[in-house]
Amino acid sequence: MDDIQSELEKLRKKSTPDDRLLITYYNHLWEPVLNLASVLGWRERTIEQNWLNDEDLKNICNLAGWDVVTSQKRMLMPLNLGIISEVINKWLAHLPLINRLCLTTWLVARPKPKERKEYSVSIIVPARNEAGNIARIPKEIPKFGKWQEIIFVEGGSKDDTWKEILKIKGQNIKAFKQRGTGKADAMHLGLRRAKGDILMILDGDITVNPKDLPKFYEILASGLGEFANGNRLMYPQERDAMRMLNKVGNKVFGWLLTLILGQTFRDTLCGTKVVFRRDYMRMLKNRKMFGNFDPYGDFDLIFGAVKLSLKAVNVPVRYRERTYGSTNISRFLHGWLLLKMSWFGFLKFKAW
Repeated sequence: MDDIQSELEKLRKKSTPDDRLLITYYNHLWEPVLNLASVLGWRERTIEQNWLNDEDLKNICNLAGWDVVTSQKRMLMPLNLGIISEVINKWLAHLPLINRLCLTTWLVARPKPKERKEYSVSIIVPARNEAGNIARIPKEIPKFGKWQEIIFVEGGSKDDTWKEILKIKGQNIKAFKQRGTGKADAMHLGLRRAKGDILMILDGDITVNPKDLPKFYEILASGLGEFANGNRLMYPQERDAMRMLNKVGNKVFGWLLTLILGQTFRDTLCGTKVVFRRDYMRMLKNRKMFGNFDPYGDFDLIFGAVKLSLKAVNVPVRYRERTYGSTNISRFLHGWLLLKMSWFGFLKFKAW
């Protein structure tokens, strides 16, 4: 292309919000190697090419009205050496630093939004053994969006959680009792029953302040992102909000999953996640790819968002101590889940 920016601008004018632009290009470090391969007859000769580095191409996309979602490198060994090439390209090529030497880069971008819009909102609250928190939740959720509905989903409680939910049930406050078990099952039940344009998850322990929900709404309403994930690890936390071992594990695995998924996820297990309903319905079609073994539902949504190349944004929130009940999560189960999901994510998104 004589003028890459102009060509990308033409594509931007023809695009819709759900379109994705995929660009594949060679690492400029390989230019002398590829030129030599052409001279030796190992590679077909090509016309003069634009050799752009990653930052140059991202800048051109930005100028042309495209928002880069992810950029990842592949193929360290371009020759077919059988199992040797497979081991190098499938495993070694993804290691930090070594990955920078890969031949091929692929970049995914989305059209930049043109205007801010208002949307209706469904707030799904999975609640088990949270009787002391239920009455507070509707009072602490600010008013935002065209209209709101709050959907409580309860199952397996040993206290009066269900009775407390029924006390506040009304026109805009709905209640469902799950037939299955686990938070993921409750979450998906609420999401499937939701009618709003934007779907929000708010844990029933309200350790994430409901007053932070408008921040998540603005990310999607303004077009800054299409998937908003809470980050409890940026601000100082209340004394007993999260144990040190959990905090360190969350940070380490956040770094690891960021490398694997190609988008930044600081706090994968923060329960507050927000997505457009239309995108969630698309996620459901891809669930067979990932299976159904995430007990909390966090990775269901994260992997689904990455699969659809949705623009993910981390939203800093302050994490509070519980004021009622005790946590439903075991830190050892929590750690094993992160390890298992990191490996699973690598197999699905890298080693394919």
